[in-house]
Formats: sequence, C-alpha cells, structure tokens
Amino acid sequence: MNDILSETDAKMSKSVEATREEFAAIRAGRAHPSMFNKIVVDYYGSPTPLQQLASFTAPEARIILIQPFDVGAMGNIERAIRDSDLGINPANDGKVLRCVFPELTEERRKEFIKVAKGKAEDGRVAVRNLRRSGKQGLEKLEKDGEVGQDDVTGAEKRLDAMTKKHTDAIDEMLKSKEAELLEV
Repeated sequence: MNDILSETDAKMSKSVEATREEFAAIRAGRAHPSMFNKIVVDYYGSPTPLQQLASFTAPEARIILIQPFDVGAMGNIERAIRDSDLGINPANDGKVLRCVFPELTEERRKEFIKVAKGKAEDGRVAVRNLRRSGKQGLEKLEKDGEVGQDDVTGAEKRLDAMTKKHTDAIDEMLKSKEAELLEV
C-alpha cells in the first residue's frame, strides 16, 4: 500500500515538474534559452533537439544568439525556429543566428495567459489521472484481501491530500506565470 502511495507521489511530482517546464517555454518579458527546449531540428536525417546542436547567449533582454556547433546545420536550425510556435524570424549572419523577440503587446500577453492556463489544466488532469490509477491499485489490494477496508480508506485520504498538494503547486505556478506575463 505504501509502495502504491509513494510511486503515485513520485509520478505526480514528475507531472508538476513537466508543467513547470511547459511554463518555462512560455515567453514573458525576457527571452531565455529554455524557450527553445521543445524545438527539434532535422540534423542529417534524424530529429535532434536544438539544445544539442548549438550554444545560446542572451546579450540583451529580448535577443538570443544561437551559435551552431556545426555551421552546416545552420539552415535547418533556422528553418526549425521559423516553423516553431515562437513567432520569430532568426537573422543569419553566417556564424550565428540572431533571434530578436518583439515587445509583447497586451493582446499577445493575454494569448500567452490562455496558453498557460491550458498547460496548467493539462498538468492538473495528469495529476488527477495518477490519483485515479493509484486509487484503483488500492482497491485491487482490498479486493484481493491483502489489506482491510479501513487501511484503504486511510490511504485514499492520504492520496487525496497528495493530489491536492500537487494541484495547488500547479495553481501557484500558474498564478506566478500570469503575474509575470501581465508585468510590463
């Protein structure tokens, strides 16, 4: 029973962490390299994460310089960034790609808040699904006669508290991301 609870808690923590990473990819006021985490580049026929193909520097708040390790991959990297949902067009000077992020408009900020709310809901759904599978595991133990009903009821209360803790963490992250997005 404790194994089921600890395994469910670990999976819920991973869901919260995945949601945190999704939030990091949403741009607020400053440009940062983690915005490029989800971009995959066709590198000699195999899809490769951009982070493995280049180094990133941020000389200013709204500019990211991307220097590919292999200059031959420059065109594919440029195409992957252009096709991504970042909404930027990188400038290629032969050695580095210069990504200049435009100032966020009020409309774009509200759009990003909607995206953040969607990602938060996805995270909460993942946590609730893990709760359901944990509860099914507990019910199976009771049905098989390995533990009593009182033990299962206590474990379900702990499971509910665990679920609340993780969904509250996601809600807190959403609140801080909204504040970050609305900050001008």
